[in-house]
Amino acid sequence: MKRVVIGVDTSCYTTSVAAVTVEGEVLASCRKLLPVPQGERGLRQSEAVFIHVRQLPERFEELAPFVRDAQIAAVCVSRTPRDDEDSYMPVFHAGDAQARGLAAMLGVPCFATTHQRGHIAAAKVESGVHGGDLLAVHLSGGTTEMLSLVGEELTLLGGTLDLHAGQVVDRTGVALGLPFPAGPYLEELAVRGCSEARLTMTTRNGGLDCHFSGAETQVQRWIAEGTMPREDIAREVYDLLARTVARMVCAGAEKTGIRQVLIAGGVSSSKLFREMVTERIRKRDRELHVCFGRPEFSGDNAVGVALIGAEKLRAQE
Repeated sequence: MKRVVIGVDTSCYTTSVAAVTVEGEVLASCRKLLPVPQGERGLRQSEAVFIHVRQLPERFEELAPFVRDAQIAAVCVSRTPRDDEDSYMPVFHAGDAQARGLAAMLGVPCFATTHQRGHIAAAKVESGVHGGDLLAVHLSGGTTEMLSLVGEELTLLGGTLDLHAGQVVDRTGVALGLPFPAGPYLEELAVRGCSEARLTMTTRNGGLDCHFSGAETQVQRWIAEGTMPREDIAREVYDLLARTVARMVCAGAEKTGIRQVLIAGGVSSSKLFREMVTERIRKRDRELHVCFGRPEFSGDNAVGVALIGAEKLRAQE
């Protein structure tokens, strides 16, 4: 009988549960986006918590057939957004409550991790990442950070000083009348557009920190004026993100000496972004080994959380 670990993640965007074997084989990932009304750019935390409470049982029902003939050996849940002591969001309480209750009823350990560590663990799956130290770039609607992962120590090197990469994508998409989250829809426009680097890249701290608010203001001005094709606006956004992330990656490599890069988070699920940022990084430093997670494991998901739980269980045993 297979022994499995259940992962639970309740972010600002997605309700998700997953199952992996204790050895680290991914068995299933069941997730559902939080519904956002047309024209809105997100949900209040109280609304998101309520939706998670409603959607979590449905995700467990989806997951059940994959673990029916297995022994659940542990549960793991993302309890906070990241490692910082002050890191907190109410949405994670919804998943934590159900994960702890499930573990208590089964009489198995309930491990805790962070949403960010879950993203990195999920992105590693079949990414081509080798063992050893790596630079991790986490790009989403709520995070734009450059980190170093040395052993188990995750250290913040830099990131955005205002808007996040995913916010720029979503705010642009919503202003163009696209659904939220807007990533896939904005990408569809961008692949048909042209860019000329018309958005100014603004970085600080030797390239480790960045600003996006000024560029987003310019994008909103273009949309309001209505003189620039929608496809070109979308392409300019992706071009800006690729240039900025490439600059941050190369700065991180120069500062740390680490030559391996893993780019994770929902923004990195875009094929167009992957192509553009890879090309930009190669122009700056052809020796860097740049990896991406599988697209389905790049957005918010519980796979990485489950894998971390499996690792913790192996260590405990």
